[in-house]
Amino acid sequence: MISTAPEPGSETIARRPGRPRSTAVQQAILQGTYRLMATQGLSATTYERVAAATGVSKVTIYKWWPTREALLVDAFLEQARTFLPLPENGHPVAIVRAHAASYVAALNGTFGRVQLAVIAECIGSSGTAATFGERYLGKRRAAGVALLMRAQKEGLIGATDPPADLYDMIYGTLFYQSTFGLRKLTAGAARRLVDRVLRPAG
Repeated sequence: MISTAPEPGSETIARRPGRPRSTAVQQAILQGTYRLMATQGLSATTYERVAAATGVSKVTIYKWWPTREALLVDAFLEQARTFLPLPENGHPVAIVRAHAASYVAALNGTFGRVQLAVIAECIGSSGTAATFGERYLGKRRAAGVALLMRAQKEGLIGATDPPADLYDMIYGTLFYQSTFGLRKLTAGAARRLVDRVLRPAG
């Protein structure tokens, strides 16, 4: 699920000053950061520890992510992008059903624990979860809203609420129920929630 980061000193992550940001180096940093968050906890996920785990200099990491908060959120975003993909092609309702079910499974595991820790870190550092919203939630939400907008335009769902509201009804409910332990979330419950909110045609 998480690719192994290059060994310290590996040529694949070498970078000379002044060169554009390397995709390989960026991936190594983000994957190494998430791995530390998932296995050691956020308090252990420092610039120094990430540098040691990836072989990338602390100066380079700090240059690309001037705040630890931004690094943590981007590492979480990259994990979500690979672990919980939201395809653009296919039947929108089927995509949302499958994605909501996968999201529930993620919330019930390490991913959910890390998500709460990252949000708590954002709030603790700045008093708000705005960074998480801007760098993570905003991107994911925009993709979901576009999918629901297409479903409405193609007449695939009966729900007429704004697509953004529909998205929040589904994922806001799942997050709320999971975060406060209101119920044991299952894939089946997630799919039923999607159908209640969207009212698929036919």
